[in-house]
Amino acid sequence: MISIEQMPLVLQALPDPVFILTRTGKYVSVFGGRDARYYHDGSGLVGCHIADVVEPEKAAWFLEQIELALETGQLLIREYELSGGDVEGLQDEGPEEPIWFEGRIQALDFQVEGEDVVLWVASNISERHDLEIKLREFGDTDELTGLFNRRKLERDLSLNHEMFDRYAVPTSILMFDIDNLKRINDTLGHYAGDDILMAIGTICRAELRKTDVACRFGGDEFVICLPNTGLENAVHFADRLRECFRRELSRFSTADLVATVSIGVATTVPEDRTYEATLKRADDALYQAKRTGKNRVVAA
Repeated sequence: MISIEQMPLVLQALPDPVFILTRTGKYVSVFGGRDARYYHDGSGLVGCHIADVVEPEKAAWFLEQIELALETGQLLIREYELSGGDVEGLQDEGPEEPIWFEGRIQALDFQVEGEDVVLWVASNISERHDLEIKLREFGDTDELTGLFNRRKLERDLSLNHEMFDRYAVPTSILMFDIDNLKRINDTLGHYAGDDILMAIGTICRAELRKTDVACRFGGDEFVICLPNTGLENAVHFADRLRECFRRELSRFSTADLVATVSIGVATTVPEDRTYEATLKRADDALYQAKRTGKNRVVAA
């Protein structure tokens, strides 16, 4: 049986930190946090307020959770991240990567210095969070090209169409495929075709912005989603991308067989009631590019 006198020693030995916080965000007690890979000594927090040590936006979020736990009396479970830059004095000393926590916040049935208090247990879930992201990316990624798959694209297109409906933020869609791929497969073999598809993926990852989404739509057909991009800029980008493809794929070409890319471009307009309508117009523009000579960009 553990005695009352031994309980503080048990709490101090916890690898993850535990806090008692007042309604106004004052640190009353700090226990645990002994895993030196992630935490500094937190004893200096006692007497400070969250707003004194955490950047304003996140401090406001912490106070909201405390208030909600006190109002409802229920156990709250929240996931959040903290980096060294979020905490005063840790910009250069904090962990290189953000730490993800699962916070369990429970109102306590006593007061400290006349204030209601909560128990906040912060469990480090960084490894689990990273694994979840990797699993999600694996499920959303085309194995051959490393680009996203159709499922991920459709989710993003749906979200971007909602942004257009609400705020008139345009999204442009590029749909393209590889000219003469079937003949290349028949002549040089399917390994050459796979090499071309992988080259397409490499170029897309190098040329796109972080906010853009490129996916293998099926077979040799690809789609790129360009959020917050009007038609003129999308066409300029598509033509630059087409030239990148032409240069890179020239190593797969022969005297009578050239590997290039044809691209159709469409931008959301009010008449597009769904993202599928914009995608359909990009697809129509692609087929027009194919019919009129290939290795070109056509805007819907």
